[in-house]
Amino acid sequence: MHPKEAKRQRTGTGRIAHAGLIDSEILVGIDFTKNERLCSLLADEKYFPVLLYPGEDAWNAGKGGFAQKIGNRKLLAIIIDSTWFCSKKMIRLSTNIMSLPKLSFAGSYSSIFTFKKEPSPECVSTIETCYYLIKEMQENHIVPVSDAECLMTAFKEMIKFQLQKENDRIDGKLPNSHATDFKYTKKKIIPEILNAE
Repeated sequence: MHPKEAKRQRTGTGRIAHAGLIDSEILVGIDFTKNERLCSLLADEKYFPVLLYPGEDAWNAGKGGFAQKIGNRKLLAIIIDSTWFCSKKMIRLSTNIMSLPKLSFAGSYSSIFTFKKEPSPECVSTIETCYYLIKEMQENHIVPVSDAECLMTAFKEMIKFQLQKENDRIDGKLPNSHATDFKYTKKKIIPEILNAE
């Protein structure tokens, strides 16, 4: 997790994902080359470490041979929780992360993060990344089947809460410190997908 995310985003999607994933850890920094905890995990032979990051050379769960490549080891997925701009710097500086095999998605996904605009349609939040990774790993029998729906349930509730609070502010139910231009005075529509089971 980039320090800016750690400092500013106390309820960011990385923290919510961490709360829902038993074996997850949050490591904060920019250059992880000498991070003792990460280096010890990468050196542990019981793990098969990968960097979840798009690229032409990236594997995916459905790509032939990926499950065999992991073998009896435990998948250790390194997920960067940062803006896309900052994540590129983190990977460039962290040579131990940059040298890992890349893993990406087999499917195409669009973010439901209506409260925040992603830089491009294929970009998804950290919690969505965790969710889709788990689902694809389960579908290909790489990780045990467990219920990952708690991640999306929490994410949807967070978005609904934020949108509702924005509407409450516009309705005068909450203090207003925003600008008075159209962007901050137009009420937000809560998408039906956030109410779907």
